[in-house]
Amino acid sequence: MRSEPRQAREPAAAESASHAPVMLERCVETLVPAAVDGAVFVDATLGLGGHSEALLRACPGIRLIGLDRDPQALARSSERLAPFADRIDLVHAVYDELPVVLDRLGVRSIHGILFDLGVSSLQLDVRERGFAYAFDAPLDMRMDQDAPLSAYEVVNTYPVAELARVLREYGEERFSGRIASAIVAARAKEPFTTTGPLAELVRDSIPAATRRTGGHPAKRTFQALRIEVNAELAVLQRAIPAAIDALAVGGRIAVLAYHSLEDRLVKRALAAGAASTAPPGLPIAPPDTDPLLRLLTRGSQEPSAAEIAENPRAASAKFRAAERVREGAVARRLRDTASQDRRARRY
Repeated sequence: MRSEPRQAREPAAAESASHAPVMLERCVETLVPAAVDGAVFVDATLGLGGHSEALLRACPGIRLIGLDRDPQALARSSERLAPFADRIDLVHAVYDELPVVLDRLGVRSIHGILFDLGVSSLQLDVRERGFAYAFDAPLDMRMDQDAPLSAYEVVNTYPVAELARVLREYGEERFSGRIASAIVAARAKEPFTTTGPLAELVRDSIPAATRRTGGHPAKRTFQALRIEVNAELAVLQRAIPAAIDALAVGGRIAVLAYHSLEDRLVKRALAAGAASTAPPGLPIAPPDTDPLLRLLTRGSQEPSAAEIAENPRAASAKFRAAERVREGAVARRLRDTASQDRRARRY
């Protein structure tokens, strides 16, 4: 086992962090058919190692590479996966760094990859990380605590227009301007240092009638801040095409997304890979225009009611998967599609 995390800082509270892997059986049964002799699987979001452990048990012949940007998660998962030490490589990296990691490990292609997106149980359950609005904690939200940008800087230094943009685009918050203005006015008197006062201000900024529906009023704001701090959508937009392009023919990708912004990016990348690029009307499509992927899910799949009852954090999960059927670059297809969309908008 090559383990490359930086020195982890493990709060004592982390020991009690709960971890129930979401849609575990569905993830495993989707990836197992790709476990040919000598297969290399990647868990791009290792977390506490629950999905990886299940894959290693189900597929005795695979080598698994686990990535995580959180040194605490790497330290915890390293302990959990110790029985498989001769079959794993754990690497401190963000998942859009996959091509660099594979190159460093001498891996030319992979046969299975799993993304379990969003915030992990460890990050949610450890108060000191500042991800949860349910209790007062330092205003942090960094998945890698060595990263330079924290929620403290975003909340206390972003201009009102930029703050409103973050809340609108990443939280899909209807009252983004109202909340941003209230934050800027309040921080002029005293900076926000913990999550409690921020959650309370967000609540008070939203009309009472709206507060009665849709869960905690601060949910969308906290999601937006977390995405901004960790550049989650920009990273995901690079990572999914890179992961598909790393797959060998017959390899599979499985993705769990937890909000519409993530799921939209995943859907777009998989759809681009599963479509023919031949111009309509051709009697015979050129071979290089054939689909690169076969979709394994019709739309997105959701957890069962029983799983949601047992693990409420699974409620918003959307599962998508695809199989590589031909060589080719999905990243290039996405770039071409984006260029076509931009040209179309000009006319």
